[in-house]
Amino acid sequence: MTGAVSGVVRTAMPHLIVAPVLLPMLCAGVMIVLAEHRRPLKLVLGATSTLVGILISLALVLGVDRGGPVTYLVSNWPVPFGIALAVDRLSATMLLLTWILGGAALLYGSARWHRVGVHFPALFQLQLMGLSGAFLTADIFNLFVFFEILLAASYGLLLHGAGESRVRASVRYVAVNVVASSVFLIGIATIYGVTGTLNMAELAARLSGASVANRHLVDAGATLLAVAFLIKAAAWPLNFWLAPAYRAASPPAAAMFAVLTKVGVYTLVRLWNLMFAGGPLAGFGADGLFVFGLGTALLAGFGMLASHRIAAQASWGVIISAGTLVAALGTREPEALGGALFYLVPSTLASAAAFLLADVVDRWEAGATVVEEAPFLTASLEDEGEVNLDDEAAPLVGRPIPASIALLGFAYMTCALLIAGFPPLPTFLGKAAMLRAAIGLAADGGAGLHAAAFAGVILVCGLLGLVALTRTGIRTFWSGGGRHPPVVRAAEALPVLALLGLCGALTLAAGPAMRLAQTTAASLRDRQEYIEAVRRASVTPPPGSPRGLEDVPR
Repeated sequence: MTGAVSGVVRTAMPHLIVAPVLLPMLCAGVMIVLAEHRRPLKLVLGATSTLVGILISLALVLGVDRGGPVTYLVSNWPVPFGIALAVDRLSATMLLLTWILGGAALLYGSARWHRVGVHFPALFQLQLMGLSGAFLTADIFNLFVFFEILLAASYGLLLHGAGESRVRASVRYVAVNVVASSVFLIGIATIYGVTGTLNMAELAARLSGASVANRHLVDAGATLLAVAFLIKAAAWPLNFWLAPAYRAASPPAAAMFAVLTKVGVYTLVRLWNLMFAGGPLAGFGADGLFVFGLGTALLAGFGMLASHRIAAQASWGVIISAGTLVAALGTREPEALGGALFYLVPSTLASAAAFLLADVVDRWEAGATVVEEAPFLTASLEDEGEVNLDDEAAPLVGRPIPASIALLGFAYMTCALLIAGFPPLPTFLGKAAMLRAAIGLAADGGAGLHAAAFAGVILVCGLLGLVALTRTGIRTFWSGGGRHPPVVRAAEALPVLALLGLCGALTLAAGPAMRLAQTTAASLRDRQEYIEAVRRASVTPPPGSPRGLEDVPR
């Protein structure tokens, strides 16, 4: 019986891959047609879509962990002629993380933010569609397409609401991402002109030969792609746009944006391990990734220390985690990459929770006494004394919860310890795995300086984050006497507690989760499993699919 069920699940796996892309696309189309006064129905549709997406992502995680990567050929065109979607441990994990953040942000937005502007649930679905496609695609050009979809949705979400700070941040955000997309497209054209393919598996196979024709053009194209992905990963010195944009965005949008920088990191991890893990191009750009990653994390740590608002510090925390991940990739150590992949999940969850928590704390610090019938003003996240007015300020929806100050204090303390990487929380465990890899590097002859720099930056960033967040916590919760207790609705508290609860679950299940992360890193370095899964699907159609063009000459 168990074998039959496993067989059914395995047969359905290829068709499940396309669901995280089609589901939000269809849901967004329905939402756009519905009038704005049908907001409750839109929220129900969004919640249903998100719940189904979480379940599908969980099924993909379990399926690929047991059976290896799975490929779906759109319209059954074989590789490298058609579009291929592929899921392995890394893409499935990122997919599950994305949909969990989408569910938390949508629930938080239902307390008020869905009324501040138009098409809020539809934009969230399009954002989920773009993110899902970026993690699932096995083709660089379609990666560009999904990048543009998620960026277009993020433009709308960033402008959701009103206020001068959002408009200013949006101009920078759009301009930088348009430039990055242009560089991305030029890099794609260069790579295609040399190799004749943009399928990731085919590209890896063609660049693994004894020699690579037009090596200088391949290097130039790869450098252009790296620049584009480093911009999207908010790597120094190309990250001046991120902190103003994230702290100016509405809280649910900012929580969703916590995973956007990880798309750039994911793409670097995916392509670097496919294109440059072996052959004559092995190790290309590793030292550059290492230096840029360390510089990004260190400067972001000082940026957090110089900030005084929770949303600004959460923005710098996103940059610290992105820089740490890029530096870990640059070490070329599978153990460091495994620790970085483990660290990626709780650091993203903690940053998203901090963005949501910042909204309630800012409202409380502004002295707003909110009741069901009275709108409130939102404190600006751009400057200390500025107020960001929303033209369509709406009342909170739902019932307030008791002991709101205790809840806020507990949530803030947990977020601070997670972002700083305090033991025994999962962010610390991920850093510990990376530090252990750094010690292993030091055992090698010429890697001592690299190991010392890596370990030093990780420890300094944790210390700077702890000092900054502790100072803000003392000012907010211990030195703010005379204010009324904050009004916190269940729809605002539950997402924060759920995200932090998942981090707690990762602490309890650290052993299996770390083994999964290390297995993922090892499979990325091996890369043959992924390449063979994609290329095998080009000649063997998924079970139950119609016969396609298997006889097309390659």
